[in-house]
Amino acid sequence: MTFADVLAVGEFRALWLAELFSQLGDQVARVAIAVLVYQRTDSAALTGLTYALTYLPSLVGGLTLSWIGDRYPRRQVIFVIDLLRAALVGLMALPGAPLPVLGVLLAAMTALSGPFKAAQLALLADVLKGEQYVLGLSIRQITIQSAQIAGFLGGGLLAQGLTPSTGLVLDAATFAMSALLVRFGVQHRQAAAADRGPRRMLAGGFGLAGVWRDPRLRSLIALSWLAGFYIMPEGLAAPYADALNDGSAVAVGVIMAADPVGSVIGAFIVGRYVPEAARSRAVGVLALLTGVPLMVCVLRPDLAVSAVLFGLSGAFSMGYQMQVGALFVQILPDHSRAQGMGVLSSGLITVQGLGILAGGVTAAWIGPVMTVSLAGLVGIVCGAYPAWAWAAALRRTATLPGPTEGMVSSATREQPH
Repeated sequence: MTFADVLAVGEFRALWLAELFSQLGDQVARVAIAVLVYQRTDSAALTGLTYALTYLPSLVGGLTLSWIGDRYPRRQVIFVIDLLRAALVGLMALPGAPLPVLGVLLAAMTALSGPFKAAQLALLADVLKGEQYVLGLSIRQITIQSAQIAGFLGGGLLAQGLTPSTGLVLDAATFAMSALLVRFGVQHRQAAAADRGPRRMLAGGFGLAGVWRDPRLRSLIALSWLAGFYIMPEGLAAPYADALNDGSAVAVGVIMAADPVGSVIGAFIVGRYVPEAARSRAVGVLALLTGVPLMVCVLRPDLAVSAVLFGLSGAFSMGYQMQVGALFVQILPDHSRAQGMGVLSSGLITVQGLGILAGGVTAAWIGPVMTVSLAGLVGIVCGAYPAWAWAAALRRTATLPGPTEGMVSSATREQPH
């Protein structure tokens, strides 16, 4: 199985191009929103708060609304949410909109990203099966990380040539394009849990409590959320570069781009050349290895070595994060797949936001270089038990049950498929 085989699937191409448009538009919009708020308020604190609103509300949406990706046809859910996000961003682009209104619109748009990601990842599992799914995740992650690199290196330059309102209009157009690609490029499928009402799905599905009841999912999600520690180099790029006596914009851009570059390389190598059985066994090991390059920062390496270390950490991180997503899809029953994936994806975004916040506070006490090193150490310590628990669960289960075979946890036995 190759990347070309996956790209030959027409439905996947539609989903892939839709996400590419959305990611590029989002990068422009984040810069545009930050510039717009700063122009009006001249406040770094309000600008930072506004930027945080492009990430944190997704947890609320992911935990409370992901069930709609199981209750209704997933293509329809993606299509409707994209249109809603296009409308919300379009309203934000109106000249003279009050800042409180912009904040509410931004929070609502970000909250919708939770159920959107959940439905998208669940639909991807309907389109791609087996080894195809992991390669599809690889292509998806390469696309996302490449869009981030483009945003870090070129977003500021693009923002200089556009007004903030124009940037927001462009983002709204990308959401509309994404909606049309999914609507006409992906075939209709029946809802996975059309016979279940919202109350029954929230009570018996795989929200946070349901995921936490299964020891395998609990171990995997704990490993995934170690990203809250491993995000430190990106969040502390400017003070880290300054601590190396090189606070130039180029140095900051190199540090911020190092992790995404490593992630692209890791997604390609692991997705293309590592067998599935080896990927499953290596999840815990790769999660712990992700923290090792960050610990080396205690030696205060120069900019070039630091960039290599951050890139290596990103490669390890992407290698295990992709497999965590693939294993989640394999373990979750189809009728709760979107709900479980919503917990995973929205939680991942949230812990990264919290990690950046905690890193900033810690760096004020011990400095950015020591903070990055400490984050690597704490990530390894916190990941040791879930890595061991996952390895133990894998030894107990020779083959992980797929969605049609059910799960072995007591929580699932109580629910009919």
